Amino acid sequence: MILCADIGGSFIDFAVVHPDGRTEHRRSVPTPLDNAPAFIGALVALCAPWPDMPLHIAIAGVECPDTGIIHAANIPCLQALPLAAHLHRETGRAVRIANDADCFALAEAHFGIAKGHRNVFGVILGTGIGGGFVLDGRIVPGLGGVTGEWGHAPVVIPPPVPLDQEAAETLVPLFRCGCGISGCLDTIAGARALERLHLWAGGTPQTSRAIFEAWQTGDRQAGRTLDIWLSYMGAGLAHVINVTGSTIVPVAGGLSNAHALVDALDEAVRARILTTTSGPLLRRAALGADAGLLGAACLGLDIRAQE
Repeated sequence: MILCADIGGSFIDFAVVHPDGRTEHRRSVPTPLDNAPAFIGALVALCAPWPDMPLHIAIAGVECPDTGIIHAANIPCLQALPLAAHLHRETGRAVRIANDADCFALAEAHFGIAKGHRNVFGVILGTGIGGGFVLDGRIVPGLGGVTGEWGHAPVVIPPPVPLDQEAAETLVPLFRCGCGISGCLDTIAGARALERLHLWAGGTPQTSRAIFEAWQTGDRQAGRTLDIWLSYMGAGLAHVINVTGSTIVPVAGGLSNAHALVDALDEAVRARILTTTSGPLLRRAALGADAGLLGAACLGLDIRAQE
């Protein structure tokens, strides 16, 4: 059995996971956001009944592989904290940590919709967008611990020469991204960003869900917004597919519940990639809220496979 925790900005989800994906002793406790000792104490208490077992963590953040330092924007007390080292000192147990989007992709590759695929790029479409890349059943490590972050690159760029006013008004604005860069795909892609894009495109203030519903009924303004969204998202994700060679793209997050949107994005991607496919590449993920825990469990399965 494998001790696992899925740590987000609201809750720590904890369980003992069997190699076949069954969970036992599942518990959820609020995440202490501003108190590092309380945060570490919560994990120590959750693990206490299993003193000799390693702990495997999926976290809404990134662990630098060289320093062990955690960067987690939604969990302030972990900023610049070597979490694994602290937990090892407190409990004596080995600790392995990975990004939650990477763990999602890993779980779908082992237990979910992507089982049997060698190259898997998992996509999160939620408040923001994220992803993880799995090759041969393992997370592909990235520079500084970052991989799969297809939403953070300046895909919306200023024109190289000045444009007249009419032409300039057709360009998507250079919105500032939370990562510090302007023009990231994430600035127009997630749920809140789509709502902002809709306003810029001439629409009225609406939720992303209302925009999707209007789009499906043929509303012209919603159609314009989604045409822009699909154009940028399709191009961005097609670039990822061409680079990684992924044969399936599991999709999770709140926006994935809009089935027609996922289908439309799949069409936009397949129209832009180099290889023709007869079936969909984008598939709605199968594991739901269990993906983080199961992905953390896969970290333990990977270690066992190497022993």
